[in-house]
Amino acid sequence: MKEGPDIAQIGSLIGDPARANMLTALMGGKALTATELAGTAGITLQTASSHLSKLEAGGLIGQRKQGRHRYFALADDDVGLLLESLMGFAANRGFTRHRTGPKDPALRKARVCYNHLAGDYGVRLLDSLVAEEVITGAGDDLSLTQTGEDKMTALGIDLSALTKSRRPVCRTCLDWSERRSHLSGSLGQALLTLFIDKGWAKREPDSRAVRFTGTGEREFAKLFPLPARSATGRHDKHAVEA
Repeated sequence: MKEGPDIAQIGSLIGDPARANMLTALMGGKALTATELAGTAGITLQTASSHLSKLEAGGLIGQRKQGRHRYFALADDDVGLLLESLMGFAANRGFTRHRTGPKDPALRKARVCYNHLAGDYGVRLLDSLVAEEVITGAGDDLSLTQTGEDKMTALGIDLSALTKSRRPVCRTCLDWSERRSHLSGSLGQALLTLFIDKGWAKREPDSRAVRFTGTGEREFAKLFPLPARSATGRHDKHAVEA
């Protein structure tokens, strides 16, 4: 027997189409019932319960009870990052599922990736923060500059609370639709919460899509201007080649 982490077990858990659909549904950050997840996966409730038991035993999801109902959610941030990274990897290698519909453009524009902003707006957010030297670093090794700390404090974000979290304050996450990085970590979550609390954006019902209001788009553009493009047409230090 080979020693070391057993990625085959994790791969088999995520690789089942029904379980993959349920995990993707939980990427919206909301806790869902077994019935709701069964509907998402297109399977019976009995089959969904079996799949959920396996996912819970594998440490990918957790559950909590409220009254007579049980709700399921991703176990932690690491699971969300893993799933989004796999989505980005699959998209980058051409493994995509084509689902037409009116929600697709909305999901590509702005959506929730577990607990932070993804899509075109999520990538733009990170691009702007890097260009404005609010965030510095390369790859996953990112940190807020003094300029960044001042800007976040001015926005009303409690940096002391973010630094007390066990999660990194700033982290990149590969965006499956843009195939480039967006901002995750406790700061990514705090900024998405800020946008929603200010009424600039709201979650679409039964969807991961985030819709910005007209005022929200204007405020977002002022706070996070697009950086000038380079000669190659890119404006992202965290770009991933398609």
